[in-house]
Amino acid sequence: MIGRLTRDPELRYTPNGTATCSFTLAVNRKFNKEETDFIDCQVWRGLAENCANYLHKGSLCAVEGRIQVRTYEDKEGKKRKVTEVVADDCRFLDSKAKGDSKPASPPPQDQWSNLGQEIDLGDSEEIPF
Repeated sequence: MIGRLTRDPELRYTPNGTATCSFTLAVNRKFNKEETDFIDCQVWRGLAENCANYLHKGSLCAVEGRIQVRTYEDKEGKKRKVTEVVADDCRFLDSKAKGDSKPASPPPQDQWSNLGQEIDLGDSEEIPF
């Protein structure tokens, strides 16, 4: 799925120290752009920390994973059912990081781009090697 985050990701840790991050993606329907699905996503371990550090509300990202349906009891004792995507992979599709207002830096210059070009030595009589 490819979509935009509806809110900043929430990073938490389990009692044994495993990182988990949750966020919701707004995914437009392919054939009807006026309809949007809101998909809850769960990410674990190092990927969870990366998502929390580099994604924010409005970020465009792609998520690959599996659908999980689970039940739990809320504070009032009522059974609740949750359907979410447990992500195995998450690709950050925006070019800037969280809080970064500068455009992405240009790619490094190719050090071999001038290979084969003539060198101007000017009036020098020295041989450069």
